[in-house]
Amino acid sequence: MGKCFSSHPVALPMGPMGVRLYVHDQYVEIDNGILVLKLSKPEGIVTGVQYNGLDNLMEILNKEDNRGYWDLVWSEPGGPGIFDVIKGTDFTVIVEDENQVEVSFTRRWDLSLKGALVPLNIDKRFIVLRGSSGFYTYAIYEHLEGWPDFNMAETRVAFKLRKDKFHYMAMAENRQKIMPMPDDRLAGRCQQLAYPEAVLLTNPINADLKGEVDDKYQYSCENKDNKVHGWISLEPPIGFWQITPSDEFRTGGPMKQNLTSHVGPTTLAMFLSAHYSGDDLVPKFRNGEHWKKVFGPVFMYLNSTWGEADPHILWDDANLQMKTEVESWPYAFALSEDYEKTEQRGSVSGRLLVRDRYIDDEDLYASSAYIGLALPGEVGSWQRECKGYQFWTKAEANGFFSINNIHTGDYNLYAWVPGFIGDYMYGSTITIMPGSIIDLGDLVYEPPRAGPTLWEIGYPDRSAAEFYVPDPNPNYVNRIFLNHPDRFRQYGLWERYADLYPDSDLVYVIGDSDHKKDWFFAQVTRRNKQNSYSPTTWQIKFKLQSVLQTGAYILRVAIASATLSEMQVRFNDPEADPPHFSTGLIGRDNSIARHGIHGLYWLYSVAVQSSWLIEGENTVFLTQARSSSPFQGIMYDYIRLEEPPDCSFRKVILP
Repeated sequence: MGKCFSSHPVALPMGPMGVRLYVHDQYVEIDNGILVLKLSKPEGIVTGVQYNGLDNLMEILNKEDNRGYWDLVWSEPGGPGIFDVIKGTDFTVIVEDENQVEVSFTRRWDLSLKGALVPLNIDKRFIVLRGSSGFYTYAIYEHLEGWPDFNMAETRVAFKLRKDKFHYMAMAENRQKIMPMPDDRLAGRCQQLAYPEAVLLTNPINADLKGEVDDKYQYSCENKDNKVHGWISLEPPIGFWQITPSDEFRTGGPMKQNLTSHVGPTTLAMFLSAHYSGDDLVPKFRNGEHWKKVFGPVFMYLNSTWGEADPHILWDDANLQMKTEVESWPYAFALSEDYEKTEQRGSVSGRLLVRDRYIDDEDLYASSAYIGLALPGEVGSWQRECKGYQFWTKAEANGFFSINNIHTGDYNLYAWVPGFIGDYMYGSTITIMPGSIIDLGDLVYEPPRAGPTLWEIGYPDRSAAEFYVPDPNPNYVNRIFLNHPDRFRQYGLWERYADLYPDSDLVYVIGDSDHKKDWFFAQVTRRNKQNSYSPTTWQIKFKLQSVLQTGAYILRVAIASATLSEMQVRFNDPEADPPHFSTGLIGRDNSIARHGIHGLYWLYSVAVQSSWLIEGENTVFLTQARSSSPFQGIMYDYIRLEEPPDCSFRKVILP
């Protein structure tokens, strides 16, 4: 672990010497002959990383407590958020030998600190191994029984690198580039756009970047794909990479989006955040509950090349190292008794099938289903669960799945299947004990369904990516996303709706329209000349040969994201008051502003009275009724109208 095994011309570590620990009055240094990690004592702030001839990879112009640090945002119930760079008050050597050094920086809480510090005991750990080109960090947070209530909106590790060296950022094979300098975001070099994080580069230091948009949210990533990202110095050629080998300590499941790296140059290991979810994913500790969780370890990997700097070589090598770290999880060397090793964990396996008799007479394999364990809750509660551990896998083509290295505890098993709406939850609590091997056999998911499909729009995968995503305004482009599968990451796409529909709102005709071209990816508000905003109402037109009077029609609406929105549904009467259905105010994802194509998932099943429908042409009016901001809106995942059951033929007329 932590070694370079690449076949590329990457500079390999020298013959590994033993790890050495030097404890000074105000600093701790750990040296393994490849790098020297310098930490403030007893605070546990990364003040320096010496590697490959550079005395310090951290930003030396920053104060020492603003280089590499753990932080969190917390609040008392009803109070304002407080940003806290976690500084230890006690330093301890956990182990010191030639193969490994692990050190601890702890901060303990007591009632005298009420209101001043978050009511948590925090133990930050750092590990350097022999022959390893990098260092590990993890932390144990504990809220003791009876301690005060609080909320925690975010916790992470942040690293701020030297801006005179690290100019190239990479976080995916197709998302890497020379980045702006932090000074480019200052007055005189940029124009602030709709919110502070987004700027238009008007006079950047690197003239090649002039006219581009910079916004850290354009580099967000889903947890399942967020395993390695970082920065490259081209002179000398050095890579600084943040590798997260497991998602178990992250919140919100595999599709939850988080920040990665951005202009600074900054690299983040995000463990918990409200991004793309809002307050639903902010853990709230109440009634003196006991809580303990281990975040990490994560790995900061350093690499370099011989000769000419080629960022792709460093990126490829970092990916190989990431795979090595993933295969090594859970690590055998982390020494906290709260971090469970392989032999202390368990496994769950089985096969998931889907039963929908309106699609097939036989049960179907839940191919590519996302299947996971999270704290016991309700159907679908995993996406809002934010206190425990989660363990996810993707089912094979035949529906078989295996989840290994599960932390001991009680869980529910949850799943969702691309191509089908709704959520599956196994009916019994699953208890994992050390060495547990649990085979659940065949499990059957019956997705919501009352009758045959009359018509449908989109594909149920909890994303709006299959819908029409417009080209950006040419004045607000990030060139990395031109001709890119993540074209939705471009800035200002919400403003393109009014360009496409200047006088009236979207009308979609079943059997004629194509959702890939005719269904805008987000139902946003409309900007008025007075610089205010208006609701928008979309129409779905379809024809019925006759209207059945027995049984109920059902309109299924799956929502991929909602931001301070209200979806109102009306059938054939745009003025119906009250509407035939309303969600009420939902969502705080902010995915429209933050260039996400999804946030939290919502599913609504609307019983449609026969009296609302007519023979011939019908219209469903979908109104997004809240309109005080350009960022309010709904991203639809999938819409389906079902006719009453036991119908021998469909009565929808296609052109």
